[in-house]
Amino acid sequence: MSCLFCEIVAGERPAFVVTSDEVALSFLDTRPVFKGHLLVVPRAHVETLTDLAEVGPFFERVQHLAGAVEKGLEAAGTFVAMNNRISQSVPHLHVHIVPRNRKDGLRGFFWPRTRYASDEEAESYAAAIRRTS
Repeated sequence: MSCLFCEIVAGERPAFVVTSDEVALSFLDTRPVFKGHLLVVPRAHVETLTDLAEVGPFFERVQHLAGAVEKGLEAAGTFVAMNNRISQSVPHLHVHIVPRNRKDGLRGFFWPRTRYASDEEAESYAAAIRRTS
């Protein structure tokens, strides 16, 4: 069975990668809630949080990247979220890290989506986060 995120991890599908190590890969969401919205995925294919054997090392990366998003994008905070099966658009565990600012328009779990104007704009957001990660 083909997995979109496994293809990104393997380098078989393009993505704006922010970080990559032996535990996890982070990259920009192609339909971000706000620009700079990251997805963090474990390198190993697991579908849900309960399937993940090494939770600590994975969430250390999530914690670090939440700080990098704030610093790199000068965001006031972040929204960190994960679905398990229900509303999980790709059946590979992934954590959303969304930059937040006061009065940014995000209310509850309504996630309006936007797009990057170009690959260059997307890369500039990835680079800003990468510099502080």
